[in-house]
Amino acid sequence: MSEKEELITVEGEVEDVVFQSDETGYTVCTIEWEREPVTLVGTLPSLMVGDAIRAMGQWVNHPTYGKQFKVSYFEKSMPADENAMLRYLSSRAIRGVGPKLARRIVERFGESTFEVLEHNPDLLSDVQGISPRKAREISAAFREQFGVRNIMMFFSGYFGMTTSVRIYKRWGDAAVDVVKRNPYILCDEIYGIGFERADAMAASLGLGKDSYERIRAGLHYVLRFNSAGNGHTYLPKAKLIQASAKLLDVDEEAVGGVLEDLCANADLICNTTNPDSAVYLPDLFRAESLAASRLVALSKLNLYGSIAGEEELIAQIEAQEGIQYANAQKKAIHSALNQPVTILTGGPGTGKTTIIKAIVRIFDQVGMETCLAAPTGRASKRMSQSTGFPAKTLHRLLEMEYSPDEKVKFCRNEKNPLDCDAVIVDELSMVDITLFSAFLQAIRPGTRIVLIGDADQLPSVGAGEVLHDTIESGVFPVCRLNEIFRQSRESAIVENAHRINRGEDPIPSGKEGDFFIMQRPSLSQSLQTVISLCRDRLPARYGSSVLDGLQVISCTRKGDLGTARLNLLLQEALNPPSPKKREKQFREIIYREQDKVMQIRNNYDAQWVSAEDEEVTGMGVFNGDIGTICEIDPLGECLTVDFDGKLVTYPFEELSEIEHAFAVTVHKSQGSEYPIVIFPVFNPPPMLANRNLIYTAVTRAKKMVILVGSGDSITKMVANNSISRRYTGLQEMYRIFQEQ
Repeated sequence: MSEKEELITVEGEVEDVVFQSDETGYTVCTIEWEREPVTLVGTLPSLMVGDAIRAMGQWVNHPTYGKQFKVSYFEKSMPADENAMLRYLSSRAIRGVGPKLARRIVERFGESTFEVLEHNPDLLSDVQGISPRKAREISAAFREQFGVRNIMMFFSGYFGMTTSVRIYKRWGDAAVDVVKRNPYILCDEIYGIGFERADAMAASLGLGKDSYERIRAGLHYVLRFNSAGNGHTYLPKAKLIQASAKLLDVDEEAVGGVLEDLCANADLICNTTNPDSAVYLPDLFRAESLAASRLVALSKLNLYGSIAGEEELIAQIEAQEGIQYANAQKKAIHSALNQPVTILTGGPGTGKTTIIKAIVRIFDQVGMETCLAAPTGRASKRMSQSTGFPAKTLHRLLEMEYSPDEKVKFCRNEKNPLDCDAVIVDELSMVDITLFSAFLQAIRPGTRIVLIGDADQLPSVGAGEVLHDTIESGVFPVCRLNEIFRQSRESAIVENAHRINRGEDPIPSGKEGDFFIMQRPSLSQSLQTVISLCRDRLPARYGSSVLDGLQVISCTRKGDLGTARLNLLLQEALNPPSPKKREKQFREIIYREQDKVMQIRNNYDAQWVSAEDEEVTGMGVFNGDIGTICEIDPLGECLTVDFDGKLVTYPFEELSEIEHAFAVTVHKSQGSEYPIVIFPVFNPPPMLANRNLIYTAVTRAKKMVILVGSGDSITKMVANNSISRRYTGLQEMYRIFQEQ
């Protein structure tokens, strides 16, 4: 609904509640308005039969149920006369009160009934069947029922219904008082409320721009979103003060004074041993220090010594596989078999997968229990397929759960460690410091650890630079693979990936090759070429099934070649509107049956059903999983996505968990491989025009890469090896703990 559309008001008494979600407050109910039954739909938490309601919204036409009233805002009003009060209490809206007891209460107190229930519960014990204890319980249930009304009325001018429900669930009847005292508490406690929204609310409530609470919230915001959001685990004190003062439009002296107080009270951590005088959020400081101390401690503890007969075991695998390991590969295998901690890094075609297979098989042959893990579902699936052993995402390995307030917790930890003798983690470049710290806390002393990744790929989306810092610390044994093996040398993808890594322009292969550069003189022509390749040229040459393995990858979400625009245009080209395909608009996005979509967060509670056998079910859908919308059900208000034969159903209110995936960003593609990658490159944003971004995009492809755009842009990206510095303290912390 457009903000410009005028809201209509309806009011009446709730006659029936057809459906209500306890979690989200989404409700379908009926009222009588102007002597006609009206169906209301929307977020209407705690609504009961008998409630008098005034609702504001718009009429909508449901394809199955017809005309409905979609509620944007609503207010409950107290039943005004004895008959209305009796109907309300008789509906069992209040715990412990049924029709008979309701009649006795109303007969005793008349129009003062609700006043007694709310403010004078002791008087209820005068009614037959109500003890003093029950009187207090009835009063508490009544106040809880009407408390949400006040919350909705107060917050309706600031937030939507769903957010208001979260606020009410967090603080109950005290919510208004809590938030009035300090609106910025919403940033810390309520999922989905950022500094800007809380700041706007604070201004409307009259809080000064130089108030302590506002400066504190501004410092936290800069550290959480401007700092951690850009990969930093800390900011130098001077930079933090400067950035915060600019954001808040207050003097740096005022910001510095609050910062000193916050550090003194451990609300923020100032690490004065760091040359930058580093200021951390407490959770990121704990994550870095715990990760450093744990990995150093684990590297010093070798409980099991060397594996007997390892040379013979390696020779057996070489004979079985018909290969001979290169010296660097053997060195990596020996390190993994003998060292408590081993780091393995190398680019495509250098044999990392071959080494993982060898290590896992040897561990298995000597009776060691090994856990295999990777940061994403696709990466763990690929790891499992290449080794023949089961692999999990790190989140699943650590048995991650979401708390009711959307915060992450891991069931595997120091008190409940992983039950294994060795752990191998692939794609470590994608792992941020928070996840790495949680992983290390779940490792039992004596467990062998093998950490694998390509140090030239993009770093993690989250804070930290774990693989880079762990390698560069010099504390742990690092095995670097540089040799490209014969089979891989036959691929122009692998050769060009290494050329890019050396700062050399990629060279296109011949017509029958696997690496193509399609230069275009303008942005619009680049865009049209991408669309033509997907819609016409590739399907014409390789068949329509080529689209199943094709992925467009972009530098960024925004701009003319960003994923937001590409997804709109590719949806129109590859899956246009049709009377045979149902649609659902969610916020600004139209989802259509047969659309390609991606899950954008790990959801371990999502249930899936096998597309081939409804009796086969399981749990979990993961960040980066790509599927196709196979059904949109207006009646059930849900849509179903087919993830490689696993059907996952999403209620409409949970569509924020998916987004279109005709095109994805390079960051979103990490950990995945696709048969064909199309990468448009035309004057990318300067901060993204660097070597490791194009290198990461190219290395996502297994069979074919097509670069589309400007040759100059490609050259500039390859030549630019400058990477924005991330402020991280892990390297230094490793060295400090190593010396202790």
